[in-house]
Amino acid sequence: MEKKILITGGTGTTGSRIAKRLVRLGAGVRIASRRMPAMAGTEHVYFDWNDQKTYRDALKNTNSLYLVAPVGVFEPSPLVVPFLEMAAASGVRRIVLLSAAIIDEDGPVFGKLHHAVRRYVPEWTVLKPSYFMQNFDHQHGASIRKKNEIVTASGSGKVGFIDADDIAEVAVRALLDQKPHNTSHILTGPEALSYAEAAAIIGRAAGRDVRHVNVEVSALRERYIKAGLSPDYAGFMSELDEKIKNGKENRITDTVERITGKKPRSLADFANEHAGRWRLL
Repeated sequence: MEKKILITGGTGTTGSRIAKRLVRLGAGVRIASRRMPAMAGTEHVYFDWNDQKTYRDALKNTNSLYLVAPVGVFEPSPLVVPFLEMAAASGVRRIVLLSAAIIDEDGPVFGKLHHAVRRYVPEWTVLKPSYFMQNFDHQHGASIRKKNEIVTASGSGKVGFIDADDIAEVAVRALLDQKPHNTSHILTGPEALSYAEAAAIIGRAAGRDVRHVNVEVSALRERYIKAGLSPDYAGFMSELDEKIKNGKENRITDTVERITGKKPRSLADFANEHAGRWRLL
């Protein structure tokens, strides 16, 4: 029986892209999620991080997995570590973990999971992408469309924004390459941009005057709470903008091109392709 590659978060931004690529390459793919994916060629299993009874079916006949921690949970280890224990016991040997470039090992949220993955399997990769270009639609899209603005607390700090498709390309290599990567990959796009520069690029593509509005960290935290985040996670997310302001994300790497053989997409190319998302109705 063919072993499956398990994709947690398989209906999400990176997981869905990874699953599609794996299917095209002929790999056996199982998507673990609470909702049914609209994707042909994959197996689906219901999965809920808060229900350990769903773990076993997800891991059945699986030898590798793409791991996305539960979204919006400030301390995911109590949920994820039991899953990793079960994964190792069931025969999983390779794990690719989605983390973030701005989070250090031993840092909050994903930090502890870096060590946990290495502890439970012999073959591992930690993906540490910069901020997704897709955030300009998912996170900032409404404010761009309604108010022509992108609100952050990042000041003039720069970010190496990356397309989720480029992240997916690296993840597929980490899942399929015969030799395990056994390292952390910091993933960025081809240039570091401030949010003001990003707003100008999106504005030009969409044919509107989009501006960056900088607010205090405390004000951003309140915006996140109003949007439905828990107070601790809202604090964590808003404090990341302070790190951006202080230069934490001002870097670019050659990792995408080195691993995939292709240059990462620029924000200008991304914005031109997706300009309809931000145009006036």
